[in-house]
Amino acid sequence: MTQKIPTAWLQLSFQKRRLFIAICGISLAIALVFMQLGLRAAVFDSAVALHKSLQGDIFLVNPSSTSLIYMAPISVRRLNQTLALEEIDYVTPIYLGWARFKNPQIKNYWRHIYVIGFDISHNVLNLPGITKNKDKLKLSNVVLFGKSSRSEFGNIAEQFNSKGKVYTELFGLLTRSGYSSITVEGLFDLDISFGIDGYLVTSNSNFLEIFKGWNKNFVHIGVVKLKEGYKINQIIAKIKQHIPSDVKVLTKEEFMEKDKKYWDNTTPTSFALTFGVVMGLIVGVIFVYQILHSNVSEHLVEYATLKAMGYKQNYLLSVVFQQSLILALLGYIPGLLISISIASFFQNATRIPINMNIERALIVLILAFCMCFISGAIAMNKLKVVDPADVF
Repeated sequence: MTQKIPTAWLQLSFQKRRLFIAICGISLAIALVFMQLGLRAAVFDSAVALHKSLQGDIFLVNPSSTSLIYMAPISVRRLNQTLALEEIDYVTPIYLGWARFKNPQIKNYWRHIYVIGFDISHNVLNLPGITKNKDKLKLSNVVLFGKSSRSEFGNIAEQFNSKGKVYTELFGLLTRSGYSSITVEGLFDLDISFGIDGYLVTSNSNFLEIFKGWNKNFVHIGVVKLKEGYKINQIIAKIKQHIPSDVKVLTKEEFMEKDKKYWDNTTPTSFALTFGVVMGLIVGVIFVYQILHSNVSEHLVEYATLKAMGYKQNYLLSVVFQQSLILALLGYIPGLLISISIASFFQNATRIPINMNIERALIVLILAFCMCFISGAIAMNKLKVVDPADVF
């Protein structure tokens, strides 16, 4: 009675075709959960990609700004008032605006692009390609192009690498002030997001040239850099006392959290992806239950025989539980491989990276075990009433 019988595996592997179908179904359910969680994380990661690159300790924004794609302006006076504090090293403005970018390879094809204007006298953007090309932005109507931007903007990176420059046009939507001829004189790296398909970076003066009519006394973000030795939270409290409440004073973490909350609570994207995770788990539970239920039903005689031989009810239940764990493990590995392939395809198609990290892999593994455990718990009900006298 003490010898362990590999009943769970023997029953599962008895019909290899059914086992194969079961593994395929579970793998697809796990891949669906993987992708929904990966996409959900990509929404938040891509939304704060620009925030992470900003080199500042404190950020001044308009309280009515909901996210990076909807930034309301603040007065430059608030930046100057903040600069009056002795603890402040510098305060630099950032201008943000949407423009229509003309694809230089396709006639009359325009696409919305996000334009960032910054003071090139400060290293406020920590992005590959910005520092080495910053001096080029001193020239009129010169911009840097985000090489991760979607392909609909044209083969800008390839053209630049072969010719050294790319000439095209912009139409500034911020002020609808007409068309501007621009020259792409460099490339930089910044991942696009679910709300932004492409980026341009330029100097403040060029930004005002592109968006003619924009009042330079209003900016979208004030980046505050502190002198060494001062604590951020203490200075934030001091800034709030020093300037009116028409400006929100945030740490970098709070600034990023603001955008994450927008995508999590205001848009349907996060809800839809979370719902997809739940649906994937439900499909997995139903699929595994059908497999286990059929397996238990077909082997009632064997279970009754074991019970008649003296095996306890808990042993019979453990067999079904072991089967559920085996199915979870067998379905997890191909599900992980499928999701990695899909993530790679998605990234190539959209230019939005999905990071399949170890933490998410462990979460999905735990969810896979929970999914199969729930299915096993439901399937066990049939064994609780098995009686050798009824079966024989």
